Amino acid sequence: MYELIFWKYLEGVYLNHHEVYEAIDEQLFVEGLETLPVDVILNRFHTVFSKWEKVDEDSWKNPSGKGAFQIKTTSQSIKIDCYGTEGKIMNLLVDTMAEFKCPLYDPQVPERYDEMSE
Repeated sequence: MYELIFWKYLEGVYLNHHEVYEAIDEQLFVEGLETLPVDVILNRFHTVFSKWEKVDEDSWKNPSGKGAFQIKTTSQSIKIDCYGTEGKIMNLLVDTMAEFKCPLYDPQVPERYDEMSE
């Protein structure tokens, strides 16, 4: 499994990314993060991955190849667990979240890919 995590800071706020990730992972409310339009974001994933098979309300699998992913949400974050998902599909997931100005935090590296990155 490969995790992709997304959140958005309130304007002027910048926190320790790994601490934010750990709080999100425990589904805690994080002071300084924006509330996300979760339903709008999920609807966008339904559109972008409309050709994929829906396993359940939060999970998709590739009907014509390998790869699957599951989306877990809080009011402040989107976490996508990828299972055997190809890089180009992960990029599409990241690009979809970029539409909502939510940059990727990759806990495996760990690095957040946003305008404040060096």
